[in-house]
Amino acid sequence: MTGQQKGPPAYVPAHGLLRDRVVVITAAAGAGIGGATARRCLEEGARVLLSDAHERRLAASREALAGEFGADQVAALPCDVTSDEQVRALYAAALERFGRVDVAVNNAGLGGTAELVDMTDEQWDRVVDVTLGGTMRCTRAALRTMRGRGGGAIVNNASVIGWRAQRGQSHYAAAKAGVMALTRCAALEAAEHGIRVNAVSPSLAMHPHLAKVTSPELLEELTAREAFGRSAEPWEVANVIVFLASGYSSYLTGEVVSVSSQHP
Repeated sequence: MTGQQKGPPAYVPAHGLLRDRVVVITAAAGAGIGGATARRCLEEGARVLLSDAHERRLAASREALAGEFGADQVAALPCDVTSDEQVRALYAAALERFGRVDVAVNNAGLGGTAELVDMTDEQWDRVVDVTLGGTMRCTRAALRTMRGRGGGAIVNNASVIGWRAQRGQSHYAAAKAGVMALTRCAALEAAEHGIRVNAVSPSLAMHPHLAKVTSPELLEELTAREAFGRSAEPWEVANVIVFLASGYSSYLTGEVVSVSSQHP
């Protein structure tokens, strides 16, 4: 099945899928999935509140996007998703700036590689607290904000590693499997309020930071597993996130959508 595509398809033009929606995105600075999602949401007509723990990259991202889409369309606030105080402040800022929140994209996560026998409690706790705990805090804050409005959409970023095994990834795999379970349970609780909760499960979405922290050998191995024989572009994952945030997925909730050929 591999080798069917030589490269990614042409970038898909916008169709106004999120026109006049307000979107809050975590880990939205830089060239990864969060940054691609921010750009895609703005292209689709949304107003966006960017957040990230890296203040310098966040400021640069906000400046670039505001210059392209307009200062009224994009705002930014640093947020460490391990802090409930900062997460609550993020949603308070969204209400103050834009008046409401329609969509939450919970993208923040933290990886790392360590064999379980050598893993410290600190390594385990940090990855799980950012990846699963952060998603929980942001989902909770989004639900509290959206409940009174009678609708909304939450999209969590899971990973195919929540389904399949990989050496050195027990903490990250456990956290991402937890994100999947959190998504399904939260969806049942949110349905009565008209709020949908779904997740994307990407595999390998290549961007410069990932290339810096991953060995060429591992990247080659992961790429070889993909049906198209290549990694995804971050915007290809962002397109699925936009679909889940939009009215096109109005009857879809509690789902984990694989953006990869690696669904078990």
